[in-house]
Amino acid sequence: MEIQSELKQGLVQVYTGTGKGKTTAALGLGLRAVGHGLIVEMIQYLKGSSYTGELFSTERLLNFNLRQFGKGCSFSSQIRQGIMECTGCGECFVGKGDELEVHRKFALWAYQYTETVLNKGEADLVILDEINNALRYDLLTTEEVLALIDLKQERTELVLTGRGIPEEIVKRADLVTEMNAVKHPYQEQGIKSRWGIEY
Repeated sequence: MEIQSELKQGLVQVYTGTGKGKTTAALGLGLRAVGHGLIVEMIQYLKGSSYTGELFSTERLLNFNLRQFGKGCSFSSQIRQGIMECTGCGECFVGKGDELEVHRKFALWAYQYTETVLNKGEADLVILDEINNALRYDLLTTEEVLALIDLKQERTELVLTGRGIPEEIVKRADLVTEMNAVKHPYQEQGIKSRWGIEY
């Protein structure tokens, strides 16, 4: 009996919708893959918080490489040490009125890194986390993201996450999961993102 050491067939998955849990689902898939000895590359678009729990947990996993391409948080060291909590100020995310050129550079670096990873074909699972942020702010085009899908090797699983993934990308995907917001503690109780749960 032959022991399986790579995927027999890689598909394209999309996790989208207004609900919480898209990145969390992708991380769960990555954890499962690493458990089977597969190689995982997670590329976070326009995320540069440098204090999220997945950064620390993936450091302990031999085959899980996580790269963030985004503007950092001024308070990341204090948040990482537990001295303070994330206030939700939005400094580490793209927002209205931001100087988009800084974010454009991060999106371009992430895109170039993604091209390299997909061209090499060494990763069994490639996760493009929040790639739709780059689309939403016109830092990447739908055509560019479709070109990344074209680069995917036959045995590579490709996962794209983010709200409002364009229909052209949804049509190209093999599996699409839409997470709908039914109830959220922020709207109901004013509870902000919590250390160890949301970040």
